[in-house]
Amino acid sequence: MAKKDAPPRWDRKMQQRLARGEAAALGEFYDRFASLVHGLAHRVLGDERAADGITRDVFAHVWAHPETYDPKQGPLRSWVAGLTHRLAVQRLRATETAALTQGGEGAAADTEELERKVHRASVAARADYIVQAMPTPLRAALELAYFQRRDYRQAATDLSITEDEARRRLRLGLQLLSTAHDTGAPGAPPGYGGAA
Repeated sequence: MAKKDAPPRWDRKMQQRLARGEAAALGEFYDRFASLVHGLAHRVLGDERAADGITRDVFAHVWAHPETYDPKQGPLRSWVAGLTHRLAVQRLRATETAALTQGGEGAAADTEELERKVHRASVAARADYIVQAMPTPLRAALELAYFQRRDYRQAATDLSITEDEARRRLRLGLQLLSTAHDTGAPGAPPGYGGAA
């Protein structure tokens, strides 16, 4: 199996193998991206069964249409995340719209609430993607600060780095994470902006 941070060459080779119909390629692709796909789908939908369905849909789409990935547009990981996000938001909208239709009254207010819910889910999914995609040193510093409530001095000690370096990593990590609210945010996959 390839390294976690695959070069674009790996992406192109994987696409070619999928286009040839290599079942082993689909297995490698699944091993590499299943947790990303399921995690993003679950974050948008908030439902394990629905996330399982989106995960199946994403991998079925990749198997049936590997040519829809364009290596010139960015990494395979970003393309898969964008596809997952799009399908999960479509499912969320369809599910919520069906529930609104059955409810009947207050459609305008309910439609606005649906859009707010879709936006919140999209921001949360983008934040998850950004954290997963950021370099390990930045992610480690953020995890220490957030989960273990460490300040930059304690993080520096825990990571065996200088205090200046700890502050820099935390600042950069937080700057990346803050883009989750932006549509078309840097660090978000192409086609991943807005609630699609």
